[in-house]
Amino acid sequence: MSSFQLEDFAAGWIGGAASVIVGHPLDTVKTRLQAGVGYGNTFSCIRTMYKRESVFGFFKGMSFPLASIAVYNSVVFGVFSNTQRFLSQHRCGEPETSPRHSLSDLLLASMVAGMVSVGLGGPVDLIKIRLQMQTQPFREANLSVKSRAAALGEQPAYQGPVHCIATIVRTEGLAGLYRGASAMLLRDIPGYCLYFIPYVFLSEWITPEACAGPSPCAVWLAGGMAGAISWGTATPMDVVKSRLQADGVYLNKYKGVLDCISQSYQQEGLKVFFRGITVNAVRGFPMSAAMFLGYELSLQALRGDQAVTSP
Repeated sequence: MSSFQLEDFAAGWIGGAASVIVGHPLDTVKTRLQAGVGYGNTFSCIRTMYKRESVFGFFKGMSFPLASIAVYNSVVFGVFSNTQRFLSQHRCGEPETSPRHSLSDLLLASMVAGMVSVGLGGPVDLIKIRLQMQTQPFREANLSVKSRAAALGEQPAYQGPVHCIATIVRTEGLAGLYRGASAMLLRDIPGYCLYFIPYVFLSEWITPEACAGPSPCAVWLAGGMAGAISWGTATPMDVVKSRLQADGVYLNKYKGVLDCISQSYQQEGLKVFFRGITVNAVRGFPMSAAMFLGYELSLQALRGDQAVTSP
């Protein structure tokens, strides 16, 4: 059997679509907490959003992630699975066997997936956050520079994903689509290490030795726990990434990662980097549980296996 398998990409697409549907409402809350103004805590943010925008406010910018993040997750899971399989088979020299997972193989495969994720997911994340943030109240008195919002008032800056992309390219160039990419790289490389590695070892630990592979319940639990761990620990850099990407809806306030960290710390203290950690961890569980369960069950169906198999 070849180490490269296309089924991993197809299963990742299905799992990605499931994770977006489950996780997007809380993702919007997370983004508003991290980059918005006028919110106290998670529950206050939810109440305020519902009052101002009704239930539809929680689904701002969902169409673009639903169409694109499924492809993004397809590539991330496909790259991780095939890289990990290649490393394991190269180490053991037995391509027909399924070698036991090695921490070093999982670590390297996770890092490769993290780097690939930024190249593909940076623009996707940027568009999602811009669409989520464009309905924020604009406080001209708090700004020291003139911006496009002076003319727009509180009207949405973008009419949809396509208009958002066109506006960013026109005003910021193609490089504008990768605004916050360095912060995303610092978030995703360790983030995916704390995503895939806990999942693999937790699913193996939960599964009895007599079983050929983890059950759907074990996949759901291990995937959810891995998501909570990964998103919880990634929160500080996720805050920086969200602020850099949201910065530009009406003005450009930050010059880069270090400037964003410096300004955020000076204005709001250390606690700002843990803003949204609760909703990140809470949302990480069902979103990642749906992602891994969709991935594993799809992979099982595509390969005609009798048991769920880990990446």
